[in-house]
Amino acid sequence: MERSDLPATDLLPLPTAGRTFTTTRTIRLGDVDSDGELRLDAIARYLQDVATDDAIAAGLPNAMGWLVRRTMIRVERPATLNECVELTTWCTGSGRSWAERRTSIRSESGAVIDGVCLWVQIDVDTGRPARLDDAFHEVYGPSAGGRTVSSKLSLPKAPPPEAVGERWSFRSTDLDPFGHVNNAAQWALHEHRLVSTGTPRRGTGEIEYAAPAPAARMLDLVFDGVDGWLLDDGAVATVVRWTP
Repeated sequence: MERSDLPATDLLPLPTAGRTFTTTRTIRLGDVDSDGELRLDAIARYLQDVATDDAIAAGLPNAMGWLVRRTMIRVERPATLNECVELTTWCTGSGRSWAERRTSIRSESGAVIDGVCLWVQIDVDTGRPARLDDAFHEVYGPSAGGRTVSSKLSLPKAPPPEAVGERWSFRSTDLDPFGHVNNAAQWALHEHRLVSTGTPRRGTGEIEYAAPAPAARMLDLVFDGVDGWLLDDGAVATVVRWTP
């Protein structure tokens, strides 16, 4: 049985057996930057939307009870305004209360974007992690092929002393129904740094959530190059890394 000790780090190929789910999106003005390229936060929203669509279509009883723990997005060729992209998603592994999900984004115009996320299933009433049940494994077990993944985070937990900082805040509109800052909203940290440093959006972005990030109050955002840490009263909440 294959095991991954570092979840959401491998872009595995489409499975030869098991469930896959495909849908399309047309890229609109609210998804792109000033050059018309699909932003990273919009890509993250696409990934979470297609995951939810798949879970609902599969008839999972807890389809809405999932939170993102870690995401990696690789942009080889960006998608652009008004382009229609095809998204295909599938499960690539699972653990006690979590699962890994791969998604590919392609277009006839040549967009090539890939993502992989670690999702934790929660009890929607208590907000606590909930064990994956037989219904989940019946639907997604064949595509995962028996592969198990851990929930271990891997990015550096603390910024280096030379990291430079600024103030940052999320809005109350960035909160989801569970009171967490939405995963897609946190990808704005990557977007902000890439734009401010003039870094092309062609590479691999990673984001991990060490703790919940609050909204409607000022936080500290520090960077070492294009890698960043979001701190709440000195404690790291979010870590981002960009590899060109």
